Amino acid sequence: MPEIIQSGDTTLRISEIFYSLQGEARTVGLPTVFVRLTGCPLRCRYCDTEYAFSGGELYPISDIREQVRRHRTHYVTITGGEPLAQPNCLPLLTALCDDGYEVSLETSGALDISAVDQRVVTVLDLKTPASGEAHRNDYGNIEYLKPGDQVKFVICDREDYEWSRFKLEELQLPGRVSDLLFSPSFDDLPAAQLAKWILDDHLPVRMQLQLHKILWDDGPGR
Repeated sequence: MPEIIQSGDTTLRISEIFYSLQGEARTVGLPTVFVRLTGCPLRCRYCDTEYAFSGGELYPISDIREQVRRHRTHYVTITGGEPLAQPNCLPLLTALCDDGYEVSLETSGALDISAVDQRVVTVLDLKTPASGEAHRNDYGNIEYLKPGDQVKFVICDREDYEWSRFKLEELQLPGRVSDLLFSPSFDDLPAAQLAKWILDDHLPVRMQLQLHKILWDDGPGR
């Protein structure tokens, strides 16, 4: 397991900070600064950021804010790994909101989101059966979702699709958040097939492709 930074410290372990186009979610295509925190307690079989499981460097929150400022963009995404595995993710989110950015948090859905700053747009994953981590979903998080938040399903096959369709109804997600995102697992499911299923069932979801993988093939974020 990666080192967990204690909440009394003002540093976080960071894998990378970079400027790119947002590849997913509601702000897809917009220039965004990404802050990738190190460490994740999950091991999804399709993970494309395994390099962020360990390593990284310690950064004071003040240095992170300064690096973000240099890129002169309105949008900041905190991602991982699993950002909430480091307690100091919470004050970082608040600090960036205080700086005036539109801040989004990409989280696996396995850790408690109740203390996330209300100004942050939470993009919550619900892990499907084919991920190998569906048992880690913390469904208690659903009650903390705000109208401006988003819920994402990465879908590998028909079983995942049917599971996700059931969860939309079981958890009463339509109308609870701004966007319900269905994304085909890049190497497992043809995008056109998922599009057909969505249209056939008239689902109230936004299908998304990973723009960064269409534009560039040299990394998950750039």
